[in-house]
Amino acid sequence: MEAIILAGGQATRLGDAARGHPKSLVPIAGHPLAEYQVSQLVRAGVERVIVSCGAGQAVLFEAKLAGLGAEIVAVAEPEPLGRGGGLRFAAQHRDESGPLYAFNGDELHDVDLRAFLEAHEENDGAATIVVAPLKSQFGVVELGDGDRVSGFREAPRLPHWVNAGIYVLDDEALERLPERGDHEQSTFPELAEEGKLFAFRHEGLWITVNTPKDLQRAEEHYAAHPELRPTLARNR
Repeated sequence: MEAIILAGGQATRLGDAARGHPKSLVPIAGHPLAEYQVSQLVRAGVERVIVSCGAGQAVLFEAKLAGLGAEIVAVAEPEPLGRGGGLRFAAQHRDESGPLYAFNGDELHDVDLRAFLEAHEENDGAATIVVAPLKSQFGVVELGDGDRVSGFREAPRLPHWVNAGIYVLDDEALERLPERGDHEQSTFPELAEEGKLFAFRHEGLWITVNTPKDLQRAEEHYAAHPELRPTLARNR
């Protein structure tokens, strides 16, 4: 099986915390972020990972992600194509047909990828997306009768689910990706309207590394769980 990692992010919001690296290669507990993704994909049976990266970065990504147990094929976009365009461009370098995993390059998570793929195949849709519960970034004030404050809740879970940037895409979804732009504003809404898009609920680890605070959270998590860190294939 194959997978695509969208690794064109430039870590602008991370500022100095990125240490000059592309976002997907920012070190976390001593390993580039994308190493965690590739290692997770390898554990799920993926043998070939296509990395969609920025111009001039293909050699860097192939060197940084070598030795993890999967063939790494880094393809540099000739110009910024957007996430949907990046997926479409990368998919042109596939060796196989059928479903593949696709990750945004700034996501860290512990999704059960085998169960995710099984759910996709059972639903027989064109695409399946991982969704995570939405939590408020603020504490909330609970009000009773007459606007009397009855209590406080710190960052409660809200009654909504959000797209976690982790997908299984089948051939139809890949063929309908835009040449430029964002698939979440075109392909996915169209598939949803046709009843061909499904969700896989995930309530475990999910960290999108956008800000120094996100990076610190990821550092703390993987420092506390060294067993989750990537290892070279020859050391497994």
